[in-house]
Amino acid sequence: MKPLSFITSLLSATALSFMMAGAVQAADQGTAAEAMAKKAVAYIKAHGPEKAAEEFTNGKSFKDRDLYISYLDFTGKMLAHGSNPKLVGKELIGLKDPEGKLMVQMAIEVAKTKGHGWTENYKFKNPTTEKLQEKAMYVERVDNSYVGVGIYK
Repeated sequence: MKPLSFITSLLSATALSFMMAGAVQAADQGTAAEAMAKKAVAYIKAHGPEKAAEEFTNGKSFKDRDLYISYLDFTGKMLAHGSNPKLVGKELIGLKDPEGKLMVQMAIEVAKTKGHGWTENYKFKNPTTEKLQEKAMYVERVDNSYVGVGIYK
């Protein structure tokens, strides 16, 4: 192998290993959505569901740019919504995205079967851009309900 070719291969392998290490570290650290959902669960446990629902919907501590809390029970009833207070109290079990994906049912399934995790992608209006965008939601179960925080892609 020629010296220049060897050095190029060595540098490429080194760069690849740094990139892979960074991806593993990022996965280990979690995302802002996961962190906010976990913080919301802790808030519910510390302050109770009613006070938490009020804070998630009307407070400021669970809103960050396009990140906010959705809090629903397993019947699909919206208990709190950080972006659209008009949804609170509504039964949304049959809510579909434009492609027919049952968004709330997906989240309930993750919460019931896994306790926490990501839904598959669906389309939803981004409150900061007002545009329909691809989104996935991170879900954390709390008794017979869940909190979710979505990320727009």
